[in-house]
Amino acid sequence: MNIDKGLIQEQNRKKKEVHEEKYHFLSNNLIRQGIDIPSILQKLSDFQIAIPSWALGTGGTRFGRFSFYGEPATLEQKIEDVGLLHMLTQSAGAISLHIPWDIPKDFKAIAELAASHNLIFDAVNSNTFQDSKNARESYKYGSLSNTDKSVREQAIEHNIEVINIGKKLNSKSLTVWLADGSNFPGQSNFQTALMNTQESLEKIYQSMPDDWKMFIEYKPYEPNFYSTVIQDWGTSFMLANACGEKAYTLVDLGHHLPNTNIEQIVSTLMLKGKLGGFHFNDSKYGDDDLTVGSLRPYTLFLIFNALVFGMENNPQNPNPAWMIDASHNIKDPLEDLMQSLEAIQEAYAKALLVDQEALKIAQLDHDVVKCQEILQSAYRTDVRPLLERARLNSGGAIYPLEVYRNLSIRKKIVDERGMDTVASGL
Repeated sequence: MNIDKGLIQEQNRKKKEVHEEKYHFLSNNLIRQGIDIPSILQKLSDFQIAIPSWALGTGGTRFGRFSFYGEPATLEQKIEDVGLLHMLTQSAGAISLHIPWDIPKDFKAIAELAASHNLIFDAVNSNTFQDSKNARESYKYGSLSNTDKSVREQAIEHNIEVINIGKKLNSKSLTVWLADGSNFPGQSNFQTALMNTQESLEKIYQSMPDDWKMFIEYKPYEPNFYSTVIQDWGTSFMLANACGEKAYTLVDLGHHLPNTNIEQIVSTLMLKGKLGGFHFNDSKYGDDDLTVGSLRPYTLFLIFNALVFGMENNPQNPNPAWMIDASHNIKDPLEDLMQSLEAIQEAYAKALLVDQEALKIAQLDHDVVKCQEILQSAYRTDVRPLLERARLNSGGAIYPLEVYRNLSIRKKIVDERGMDTVASGL
C-alpha cells in the first residue's frame, strides 16, 4: 500500500505550531553556542539507514514465534513496507536483501518497484547458517570453515551467487556472517577452522567486482557456545586484511560480550580504515536484538561520538554502511523500526553537538571533569525538534509513529494482506 503525501501534510499541519515553538526554542539556544544548525539538519537528512528484508515480520526464538498480522509475504510487499517507513521518516532509504530468503523473480520489476519508493539496495547478505532445501551438502558442522572441502565449496558458490544477485540490483557490498564454530571442546581444531575460513573468504573476495566491498561480521557465541570461528573484531580485522583493501569489519552492537567498550573498537577500526558497516540494535544480556536505544541510549551516544569523530578525521575509512538489525518479537515491526530510526538519529544529532575542539583541549589539559561535562551537555540536549525539522524539510512526517497510528496504517495493511500472512525467511 501507499500513503497519500497529502495525508502526511495534513497531519503535519495539525502539529506544525507545536513543532515550531519547540524548534525555535532549541535553535536559539544552539545558535548562542555557535552551532551550525543548517549543517546538522543537512547531515540528518543525508543519514540513511538500511532496513533488512527480514525485519518486516516479527522475529522469534528457538522456543517459538508469534506472527504479527499483515506481515509481508513477498519481497514486493517488503519493499512496500520499507517504502512506507521511508515516506514517513525520510531516513530509511535503503533495503538490504537476505539470500536465499528474498531472491527476486523479476529483477527489473523489483528494481523499478524499489526506485518508485526512492529506495536503493544496500549490502546483500548470504546465509550459510541453515541448510537450503535440496542442498547437496549440510552446514551442520560449519560452512566456510568446514573440514569437508565439498561443503566449503558449496558455501563459496552460494556467496558468489549472492554477489551476482546484488550486481543485478546495483548493490555494492556483500555481508558475510558465519554461525560456524563448535559446541564442545575438541570438536574442531581452532587453527584449521580459521585457515579454512580465510581461504574461503579469499576466494569469495576474488569474485567481487572492483567497486564492491566485503563486510565480515563477528559474534562471540550463538548458535555455537564453546567457540565461534569469527568471534571478535580482531579476528574479523585480521581476515579483512588477509582478503584485501575492499574487505572490512562489520560491527553489530549485540555481537559483544557484556560491557565491551564498543566505542573504542569503532575508533580503532576507523583509524585503521577498516570499519565497513554498522548494525544497530540494543541488548541487556547478549545478542538480544532489541529496539535501538531502548536500554542503553548513553552508550549509543558515546558510540556515535566515536563515529562522528572518525567520519570527520579518518579519510582513510570510507563512510560506513548503516543497517538496523533488530528482532521485534512482540511489537508491530513497522512501529519498532520507527522507534529504532528515531533513536539512531537522536544519538547522531547529539554527537554532532559535541564541541570536539573544546573536548580536545580538555583532554590535553587532563581536565577529566570538563571532558565529562562537554559530552553530557550534548547528551542532555533534547534534539528531537532537529529531527522533526529534518523530516519536515525532506517531506516526511513530523511525528511518524503518531501519523502511522492516526492513519490506521496497520489495519489497512491487514485489510489488504489478511491476518495470517507470514514473512518469508522467518
